[in-house]
Amino acid sequence: MISLLASVAFYVLTQNLLILSAPFVLLYLLLCISNWKFAYWILLGSIIISVQMSLVKTLSLSLPDEPVCWILSVVLGLVIASRSRVIPHWWTKNPVIIIIFIQFLWLLVAVLYSTVFFFSVKFLFAKIWYLICFLIFPIFIIKNKKDFKNLFFCILIPLVATIVIILIRQIFLKFCFNSISTAIGNIYVNHVEYGAVLSICYPIIWVAWSLSRTSIKRKQFYFILILLFAPILYFSFARAAILAVLFAAFTGYAIKKKFATYIMPCVYGIMTVSLFYFISGDKYINLRPDYDHTVMHNDYASHLMSTFQGRDVSSMERLYRWVAAIRMSADRPLVGYGPHGFVENYKRYTLSIFKTFSSENNERSTTHNYFLFMLTEQGWPAMLLYALLIAVVLARAQKTYHRLTDRFYKGCTLALAMAFAATFVNNFFSEFIETHKVGALFYLIIALLLILEQKSKDQELTLDEVTDTTVLV
Repeated sequence: MISLLASVAFYVLTQNLLILSAPFVLLYLLLCISNWKFAYWILLGSIIISVQMSLVKTLSLSLPDEPVCWILSVVLGLVIASRSRVIPHWWTKNPVIIIIFIQFLWLLVAVLYSTVFFFSVKFLFAKIWYLICFLIFPIFIIKNKKDFKNLFFCILIPLVATIVIILIRQIFLKFCFNSISTAIGNIYVNHVEYGAVLSICYPIIWVAWSLSRTSIKRKQFYFILILLFAPILYFSFARAAILAVLFAAFTGYAIKKKFATYIMPCVYGIMTVSLFYFISGDKYINLRPDYDHTVMHNDYASHLMSTFQGRDVSSMERLYRWVAAIRMSADRPLVGYGPHGFVENYKRYTLSIFKTFSSENNERSTTHNYFLFMLTEQGWPAMLLYALLIAVVLARAQKTYHRLTDRFYKGCTLALAMAFAATFVNNFFSEFIETHKVGALFYLIIALLLILEQKSKDQELTLDEVTDTTVLV
């Protein structure tokens, strides 16, 4: 009560809304002391509903999840310090964790050589607490089927709530393509992030529907969501999200048929051949847009059509930056320009023939391709490590799926692998791993797949023990 009155008094004096949050921060700190595991569940429930807020020109925060991540990072540090061998050996020895650890070490190198050191350090700290909270923390929290179900609802309920709010706004705005930003408001960074989150969660809802046999009402609810998600996804007006759902479905099929391990090598092969084709003889020049005929449409159908015609401004602006990114990498191929270094450096590497009327980039967005994002900001090693991470995660998810015998855990593995595949496509056209919603889901999915992988190994050990006992008898 005293803290509440004090915060109200200081708010009256300063007119700073953040001061009003002081009592809630105090309560959360007390909760962390008394029950830090429950405090973590609150973080999981806040991922989807957190919003980006600019505090000053050079600092923005995702509230409430980012400050909560700071607190929980300290909590986990204290937990690890107070207990010996608290992190299991199976986790530290997993190839996925080794790749991510090397990624982090190379990030440190890129920060040291950064051309924008202050912004790179901010990026580094954000990466640290995201890895702590969404990659490491789950191994202490997610233990059994009940935990997996609780986590699903921690994501689903806030997601449905945001969908309802946005749909109501879209109804009043008559689902107009030009008004999608107004409908989304500050719930998501933009309509592309909204579509990305939808596409990541859609496969999980599909699998949840197939697994729900005991509750008829719940199964009906999931079925309704599945039917509604298609038009909802369409009216997010995010083209990459639609591709992501299709790729996720294909990945799910590939996992069941045991050829998912070949997907990423084939994708990388196609990307490499295409890149060499367009670079040789400067054929990429033929892709340049017609400045006078590159437009932003008022309706989504025309927007989609112009994409295939090479006249959509957002697609052509991507090409403008992709060309600049490849040219940039020639000057600093090993360490890049540092996190957040692309925006500060790319314009002197652009080609005017690829320029569009949105090339001023007042919103200071980046490459719109995570491979090139890593290449320009952290160099070739970072880009190759990211490519390796995607391939290894999907390959091990397939192995885990076929090793498991429990229907529930098999379904969870398939759903998470499909969701992970959706993140790959979304990040091919954006850098959502560095945003608070998709970034959290990206690392959380990896953590859960690692937990399921270990469950599959434990299951094999149990089966072997039973077999040995039977033989002895």
